[in-house]
Amino acid sequence: MMKRIFGLITVLTTVSLIGIIIIQYSWLKNVIAIKNEQIANKVEMVEFEVVESLVEEKMKYAPNIPLDVLPQGTQDRILELFGPQTIAEHFSVSDIQNKIAKAFETNGLKGAKFEFAVLSNVNNMGPELASPNYMQYYEEGLKDSVNYLLHVWPLMTLPDEETRPYMPQEKLVLVIYDIKDFVLRSVSWMILFAVIFTLIIIAAFYLTIRTILTQKKLSEMKTDFINNMTHELRTPLATISIAVDTLKNEKIIGNKAELLSIGQIIKTENNRMNTQVEQILQAAQLDVNQVLKDMKELQVHEVLQKIKSKFALQAEEKNATIELNLDAAQDGVAGHPVHFMNMVSNLVDNALKYSKEDIDPCVSIATSNEKKNIVIVVKDNGLGMTKDTMSKIFDKFYRAHTGDVHNVKGFGLGLNYTKKMVEAHHGTIEVTSVVGAGSTFTIRLPLR
Repeated sequence: MMKRIFGLITVLTTVSLIGIIIIQYSWLKNVIAIKNEQIANKVEMVEFEVVESLVEEKMKYAPNIPLDVLPQGTQDRILELFGPQTIAEHFSVSDIQNKIAKAFETNGLKGAKFEFAVLSNVNNMGPELASPNYMQYYEEGLKDSVNYLLHVWPLMTLPDEETRPYMPQEKLVLVIYDIKDFVLRSVSWMILFAVIFTLIIIAAFYLTIRTILTQKKLSEMKTDFINNMTHELRTPLATISIAVDTLKNEKIIGNKAELLSIGQIIKTENNRMNTQVEQILQAAQLDVNQVLKDMKELQVHEVLQKIKSKFALQAEEKNATIELNLDAAQDGVAGHPVHFMNMVSNLVDNALKYSKEDIDPCVSIATSNEKKNIVIVVKDNGLGMTKDTMSKIFDKFYRAHTGDVHNVKGFGLGLNYTKKMVEAHHGTIEVTSVVGAGSTFTIRLPLR
């Protein structure tokens, strides 16, 4: 049921997220289209202002002569003398460029890219005035109406007929280019915020899903731990219960040897149960700061010799061998006397637990120096692990699956404890393994 609900939540959230992204894309598309129209309107306003300004300036230079009262020959002579008043005679290229740029800035289009030319019927050879790259952008503008705006405006007003001979027919050609880039720059903050908020939503969705999966995993691991703990504690309790019932048998009461044997069984199971409870309490109350506070100078080789002695009986029962190859020239470290031994002991204990039934277990413990570190390598020829198992073995409560092997005891706390202790000693731990060929744990610790 929970799995179905989680799947439904994931699907609904994913669909909603995709919907939001599509709506944002559509909204941005509309904003860009509206912005295009606004810019086109503003460009027309700019052109109108520039044309009006140029015409007003031009009209100042038009002579007011009553030609109709003069003889015909005199009119022609006066026209030759004054000549037609063109824009080129009164303005330079930079003058017109400045007028256009100022008009763009006033209308909120600062930074718009443009080229221009002034054409006249007086000069049929080409533009009277033109910006340096006018011809190049004019030709491109004729082909591309999306990224270019190309407008032509007449530069002529006729307040009366007397000025007509002095005012040639002129026009301003304005080419505005890189319109797409200009529009995108003008709405860039909208696009930026839309992208940021979308990424935040995606990140929140990812974190939510990851948190749910993590919680689900922890819940499953805790359930497995409780089931495993119940089983582990129930076994010694059941054994003790049977032993107590056996003591009530009259045949046993009179047999001192049997009584001692049953008493030893009760004591063994009681110790086993105490060890299990202690392991749980130790994991729950583990204080890394306390470990750091109580560190002392330790000789790693001495500790490893003690560990070998500690597992001697267990190794004998399994017909196992524990080899020591202590090649490190320097083995002094700062460590907690108890926790340091426990963290390495857990690796040896696991190597013996997860051994093959058809092959005698062999556990190798080797040391070497690497720069300013001592390296401790614990290698076995046991069952080995898959990549998936290796990625999880240091997780709390996790226990590796052993296939048909059901005699491996524990709560999944040993390797988690070992990793925490290695880190508390400012070291690192790595694992490599091949299924069916065994595992190798490598611990690196700084020398004192």
